[in-house]
Amino acid sequence: MIDSLKGFKRFNLTTLLCASLILPGVASSQQSALEQLNASLAKIRAKDDVYNAVIATHPSAKEEAMALDSSGAGILGGMPILIKDNIDLVGMPTTAGSLALIENYPARDAPLVSQLKAAGGLVFGKANLSEWANFRSEKSSSGWSGVGGQTKNAIDISRTPCGSSSGSAVAVALGYVRVAIGTETNGSIVCPATINGVVGFKPTQGIVSGEGIVPLATSQDTAGPIADSIESASMVLSAMIMPEVENHDSLVAGLRDLTLAAKLSGKRIGVLASTLGFDPRRDAILNTALEKLRAAGVIIVDDIQLTGYDEFGSESYQLLKYEFRRDLNAYFSTRSNKLNSMTLEKLIAFNNDNSSTELKHFDQSIFEASQSINISDREFEKMFKRLKKATRKNGLDKAFAQHKLDAIIGITAGPAWLIDHINGDSFFGPGMSTYPAIAGNPHVTVPGGKIVGLPVGISFVGQRHQDHLLAQLVYRFTKL
Repeated sequence: MIDSLKGFKRFNLTTLLCASLILPGVASSQQSALEQLNASLAKIRAKDDVYNAVIATHPSAKEEAMALDSSGAGILGGMPILIKDNIDLVGMPTTAGSLALIENYPARDAPLVSQLKAAGGLVFGKANLSEWANFRSEKSSSGWSGVGGQTKNAIDISRTPCGSSSGSAVAVALGYVRVAIGTETNGSIVCPATINGVVGFKPTQGIVSGEGIVPLATSQDTAGPIADSIESASMVLSAMIMPEVENHDSLVAGLRDLTLAAKLSGKRIGVLASTLGFDPRRDAILNTALEKLRAAGVIIVDDIQLTGYDEFGSESYQLLKYEFRRDLNAYFSTRSNKLNSMTLEKLIAFNNDNSSTELKHFDQSIFEASQSINISDREFEKMFKRLKKATRKNGLDKAFAQHKLDAIIGITAGPAWLIDHINGDSFFGPGMSTYPAIAGNPHVTVPGGKIVGLPVGISFVGQRHQDHLLAQLVYRFTKL
């Protein structure tokens, strides 16, 4: 199966590259959709046998580019966009990186894909990912999937790309595309973005449709852009927001014109204490950012504490395992193909039957724990309420209100650790993802600095449904 997909990718690249000449030196905003597509495909063809960021390209990409050029592209101007391979795109299987889903062809595009296309985006292929959004084994190696193999870090191929939106981040970092779409449950957009030195935008949970996306836990899952700049990320996000979302017009207008932001002077930004003190080199990167903000007139509020409760970590993990089994089985039941009878239990059996490929690097311990979890619906609801209260009322909402904050800042994650198929991932210090992931707040990471040449990102967390204000603040920061 892997070989057949690799062949599919080579065929599409060769065919499409013959369609027209690439015009070197022409800015992407001045290029046709077809010219932009060919430029992207040329870069993929030149590099991706090493990096494994792209699983496959769409067989109709050339025709869709030509149609955009004929009809006039919308606000996205024919921009080529890759999507993570847990998102539905008609004409390509949605595999979540698993060989079990190699025939999971959707009947329709995911709504977010339809919206990108309507805005003039050219969705032309699938990015590799950590299989099952990195929720299969406690010893997993980020960026590996049975379908796509091991994605490599864009800066150092011996190191992790982080996950689970690995291919999306590496594709942007290598310049294949300006924007790729990832998904996040807890860190899966912001970690690969920071590790590969690009921008990641995890939006307020619920403002982007989750329909047509392989779920992990629907109370936390969200799609969002990984991009070469906050401007690119914000523009693409503006096209992804569901029309029925409250505050839709303000969100869209504010994301499309980041210059609407007032100056940084007078803004209040809190420093998340837990991301400091792990390593002086990480601290130095954050302190440099804080110095820039202070010089711009920002009021820095130190020592923001988010403490949770004794069972916070264990209950948040239990919640994910419970939701994964429930939501994945529900997802399969709605498929309009032969996968509609698939279940988590059958997936476990498939992996055991195909252990030489699917289990060659690590096990499926999380699958097995999710399948066997014994939590009642009532117990789940109690845990869910405790976690929301801890991360919202007693967490982020409290911090924002008590200190009158416009954002909370800290180190996102990183730098990248070595790829290790024996011991799995080894994160380098605490990050920023958990509270905004569970609470549903928007979270943006931008490049902050480097440690021995490896990127480390700076995170900004905002208030829910204020994604546009957060983006404008981050935009001003990137101009310092």
